[in-house]
Amino acid sequence: MSRPRASHFFAYIGRLRWIRRWGLMRNAIEENVATHSWEVATIAHSLAVIRNRECGGNVNPETVATAALYHDATEVITGDMPTPVKYHSAVMREAFRDIEHKASDELLALLPEHLRGDFAPYIQESRWDRDVTELVKAADRLSALLKCEAEMQAGNREFEPAAQQIRQRLEEENLPEVDYFLEVFAPGYSQPLDHLLGDEQ
Repeated sequence: MSRPRASHFFAYIGRLRWIRRWGLMRNAIEENVATHSWEVATIAHSLAVIRNRECGGNVNPETVATAALYHDATEVITGDMPTPVKYHSAVMREAFRDIEHKASDELLALLPEHLRGDFAPYIQESRWDRDVTELVKAADRLSALLKCEAEMQAGNREFEPAAQQIRQRLEEENLPEVDYFLEVFAPGYSQPLDHLLGDEQ
C-alpha cells in the first residue's frame, strides 16, 4: 500500500469543541458543538434501541448514532447559526441549506479519496433515510430541551420560551420513543449526584 497523503479532516472536526452554541442567549452553562454532538449521538442511539425494543421498529442504532455524531460537523465551517436566524424566513432556510450542503462537500474533500464513500452517508444529511433523519432530529431537540431545563434550574429564565417551543414541537411530532425517553431518562438530569448513584439518604 502506498503512503497516504496527510488529511486535515479530523483536525477540523476536533475544532468543534471551540464553537459555542446558543450564541444569542445569556448562558449560565456554556455548551460547545462537540459536547452537544456527543450528547445527541447517545440520545439518538437510545431512541433507536427504544424504537426496536418497545415500538416494533427495525432500525440500526449504530447507523443512527454515527449520523448523530456528525450531524453538526459542517458547523466547523459555517459556525453555529442560531435557530431564530436560521429559520427566520423561507429564503434564509433555503440559503442556509445550500451553505450546509457546500460545507459537507468541503469536509468530505478533506478525506483521502478512497475513504469519502464511507463517511458521506453520515456527513451528508441528504443521504440519511427517513428513520435516521427522524431519530437524529428528535435527539437534537431532546438535547436542546435538556439544555434549556438545566439553564432554568440554574436560575436563567432566558431559556423558558425556547423550552416551551421545543417541548411543543416534540409533542406535535408525537414519537413514542421520545415519550419513553422523557418519562424514563429525562428526570434524572435534574437530580443531584448522590441521587443518581442511588444514595438518597
